[in-house]
Amino acid sequence: MSKIRTTCIGAYPKPEFVELPDWFTVAEGPDTADPTQSWSEAMAAMGENVEDILTRGVAQAIADQESAGIDIPTDGEVPRENYIHYHCRYLDGIDFAHLTEKSLRNGAYVARLPTITKRVSAREPFLVHDWQRAQELTDRPVKMTMPGPMTIGDTTADSFYDDPGRRGADLADALNVEVLNLAQAGCRHIQIDEPLFARKPGPALDYGFENLERAFYKCPKNVIRTVHMCCGYPDRLDNSDYPKADPHSYAELAGAIEDSSIDSVSLEDAHRHNDLRLLEKFNNTSVILGVVTVAKSTVESVEEIRGRLQLALAHIDPERLLAAPDCGLGLLGRELARAKLTNLCEASRSLG
Repeated sequence: MSKIRTTCIGAYPKPEFVELPDWFTVAEGPDTADPTQSWSEAMAAMGENVEDILTRGVAQAIADQESAGIDIPTDGEVPRENYIHYHCRYLDGIDFAHLTEKSLRNGAYVARLPTITKRVSAREPFLVHDWQRAQELTDRPVKMTMPGPMTIGDTTADSFYDDPGRRGADLADALNVEVLNLAQAGCRHIQIDEPLFARKPGPALDYGFENLERAFYKCPKNVIRTVHMCCGYPDRLDNSDYPKADPHSYAELAGAIEDSSIDSVSLEDAHRHNDLRLLEKFNNTSVILGVVTVAKSTVESVEEIRGRLQLALAHIDPERLLAAPDCGLGLLGRELARAKLTNLCEASRSLG
């Protein structure tokens, strides 16, 4: 049997010495962090040592992943206050000085969000620098992550566009600039996060996939195009009562995923098991299966993870199955994150 490869999704707990805002540490929950200029001010406060501090933070995140046995690590998204607004700061047309209050997640949260005030477009490239910083710290291929057009649209306020599909197209064009720059620099794993697909499969099918393809337009064949579709974050660790996507969303989206240019799709399975016959819908697409939770402090045993992977292998070839956490690890803290990743990797190796 082929070895089941392992990866992380994106976020990793920030070291204390990286004194940046972090939406995982906001008392009211990840969706409520106030995205004012505090991130820019915190970056400036680190002064001329900012690059060294960020490099140390990324090095710790990568070293933890390597020590656990992760095959395809991320940079832990250490420089980001959150994976969406960090990218938005590098786009023209999104105003962080004037925030707009908006209800999110079907009324579960209210947040003050940056506002789209004119046509969105890319500014100077920035993710290549982040990827190179991380890649220089490891011999393993570093995956870079970015938010998708639908998810950016949901986590900003919009006073310019009257058409979410058209807004998504402009956002996709801006994302495509970073995708192509990353590919040209040598990055071979690029992941676009679209959790909104699972929460809103109708709009995803109407225009979301079209704009996702637009974001990956002309991406070279030697780059693994990944899309991550999580089902929602809680406001705090061990809170099981939080809004989640409809459990049937993945099945509803499977055909569009399989028909797209996406090479690999990341699906949650640990916090709420899927009917694993879902995997049979993917004949060409690889599946990154979430096998440890990111919102519970309980550490899944090696045997528990191995058992779930064995069940999955009854429905998909091992070379097209990867094991991962459900989503980013920011809520867990470093000790729990390392424990979960270590067991995940041990279980995956045991099936090789």
